[in-house]
Amino acid sequence: TVFRVFTLTALSLRLALFFPEGNECISANAKYCGECIQAGAKCGWCKDPFLKQGETVSTRCDEIQSLRNKGCAEDMIENPRGDQTVLRDKAVTNRDITQIQPQKISLTLRSGEPQSFTLKFKRAEDYPIDLYYLMDLSYSMKDDLENVKNLGTHLMLEMSKITSDFRIGFGSFVEKTVMPYISTTPAKLLNPCTGDQNCTSPFSYKNVLRLTSDGKKFNTLVGQQHISGNLDSPEGGFDAIMQVAVCGDLIGWRNVTRLLVFSTDAGFHFAGDGKLGGIVLPNDGKCHMENNIYTMSHYYDYPSIAHLVQKLSDNNIQTIFAVTEEFQPVYKELKNLIPKSAVGTLSANSSNVINLIIDAYNSLSSEVILENSKLPEGVSIAYTARCKNGVVNEGENGRKCSNISIGDEVRPERDCVWKAVQKNKSETIKIKPLGFTEEVEIVLKFVCECDCHKEGIPNSKHCHFGNGTFECGACKCNEGRVGRQCECSSNDVATEDMDRTCRKDNGTDICSNNGDCVCGTCECKKRENPEERYSGQFCQCDNFNCDRSNNKLCGGHGRCECRVCICDYPWTGSACDCSLDNSTCMASNKQICNGRGICECGTCKCTDPKFQGPTCETCPTCPGVCTEHKECVQCRTFGTGEKKDTCERDCSYFNLIKERDANDCWFYYTYAVNNNTEKEVHVVETLDCPAGPDIIPIVAGVVAGIVLIGLALLLIWKLLMIIHDRREFAKFEKEKMNAKWDTGENPIYKSAVTTVVNPKYEGK
Repeated sequence: TVFRVFTLTALSLRLALFFPEGNECISANAKYCGECIQAGAKCGWCKDPFLKQGETVSTRCDEIQSLRNKGCAEDMIENPRGDQTVLRDKAVTNRDITQIQPQKISLTLRSGEPQSFTLKFKRAEDYPIDLYYLMDLSYSMKDDLENVKNLGTHLMLEMSKITSDFRIGFGSFVEKTVMPYISTTPAKLLNPCTGDQNCTSPFSYKNVLRLTSDGKKFNTLVGQQHISGNLDSPEGGFDAIMQVAVCGDLIGWRNVTRLLVFSTDAGFHFAGDGKLGGIVLPNDGKCHMENNIYTMSHYYDYPSIAHLVQKLSDNNIQTIFAVTEEFQPVYKELKNLIPKSAVGTLSANSSNVINLIIDAYNSLSSEVILENSKLPEGVSIAYTARCKNGVVNEGENGRKCSNISIGDEVRPERDCVWKAVQKNKSETIKIKPLGFTEEVEIVLKFVCECDCHKEGIPNSKHCHFGNGTFECGACKCNEGRVGRQCECSSNDVATEDMDRTCRKDNGTDICSNNGDCVCGTCECKKRENPEERYSGQFCQCDNFNCDRSNNKLCGGHGRCECRVCICDYPWTGSACDCSLDNSTCMASNKQICNGRGICECGTCKCTDPKFQGPTCETCPTCPGVCTEHKECVQCRTFGTGEKKDTCERDCSYFNLIKERDANDCWFYYTYAVNNNTEKEVHVVETLDCPAGPDIIPIVAGVVAGIVLIGLALLLIWKLLMIIHDRREFAKFEKEKMNAKWDTGENPIYKSAVTTVVNPKYEGK
């Protein structure tokens, strides 16, 4: 079974959120090597004086590959790594109390770099057990007490099948000894039970028997106990659990498996409930026992659940809640909050308590859960467990493996990573399996400086008359000094005179708006992309604003310097997209562009308009550019030649075009260029005429006669149509003159105009 533990820093998570796609090395803006290597595991520092004019000292800090690309020599890159050393490594055995290996490790952590190591846990055989039985002695548990009186010897007998070294102890609890919890009158303090029942005075917690291997003594002392009583149903068991956990010497706990059996038939009070009795001080988590009695129940409130979880874990105590059926849901929820705890159903009279304890112990001991102590600032841990039968657990479940038997091995593997929190001294953390006393001590050391830091020269002459330490190829300025060489006082960096020296002329911005003026010198801004850089005395240059070709800077065939492409051979042009190599222009006849063009940027430009193609060798308008098709032309034209029998099969791959002369006769010729670039024309001497020359005039006369007859017929048809149209128009005019129209008015018509006369109007 394997546990893998990853340690990350809280700050590294915040950086990941703030710079989701950025370069953490550039974002750190590191001024010296130690700052740089703390920015991330990929960051390195270049000691080589490779900076261009205008670039800041922080440009030395970048990802390793980027530094190589910038020209930094491999042996000049500072990139310290972490390591690990096993300090104590005692082997685990079946019958030894050593169950985890190794016991002590030293890790040297580089920021952001994981360190992996393996732990081995092996559950030992015949491991000693201490069991403390904590019982509720309120009145409702009267019949349970009778069965528990004989628990000692019977439980010793059963546990002897598991271990030869078993001890048992007993304690009891009721409630806080304040009036509202136990009685309404002072008289009830002596005997809180009703009727003639003989009950003992109430108490918060009493240690009846410290851990012992004498089962008969357990029976005797438990047999002398009496029940008590209180008013409300919840009991003060949390007070008792706290004292059992923190009073180790009084209880007699050894560094072995520690079991606490908590037996009750009621719920529990917790932090805040003490206000009912006027108790407001929070529980202090310390031992307050006198004569085996908890004496501060009236002074301190009940502990909180979280407080109990902490104390039980600190003292390696595993809790078994033996409760009645009615309160099973409540204590199962409580179990989910307390690691390495179990819940068993107690019968009405506790007759099944031995089987309950055995089953709960087997369940607890078969599960291994890892926990760690408080982590230093910037460190957190995540777990991955590789358990039996190939089961892999991650996240919170990665802390544990189940179904572990005696002799089974658990192998936790850890990756530790630290980031960006300054550590001047080592830290120690502990990791242990819950419920066991064995633990692994891990000493953490942190890489905060580069190796070249040790070679630094204080008050070096390289740093402007000793105003800084020359370290790792750069000046680390003394307090109050700034500049690449610490040449300025921090009080003078923003003066107007200095700003003037950072302008190319009066019409330009300070440092071309691409940098800051520090000590009269431009320090250029850094880009998010580490490959892109501003440079120059006034930050007027960059390596990313050159011409592009095919969406590539300088066509991918050069480098950009101060916004101008410096092309690789054999490329030229503003975007390095013009090749000087003329091999691509070479025609099959070994001539550049077939002698019919010029080669520009590796491409032929044909000067003869009839020719085209990559090397000016194609002539679509030329009837023939070679004689290799002779047989096919012969068979398709004349039906003769070597291929006359296979002409249709072999010679259908081209269109045959014939030319006519002035007498309508076909003639054939070829046009080609030989290897000496001489033009050759081959002409077939015999013309192909469709008929003799005497028939031509006859055909022409017939055609002319047909044309004349057609024209005569067309004129006759036109004349007839004109006569017909004139007759129809005259008939229409005559009928129009003879027409008479009825001029009567519509009988239902009413005028839309109404005339009203003013009776007073006299025409004046």
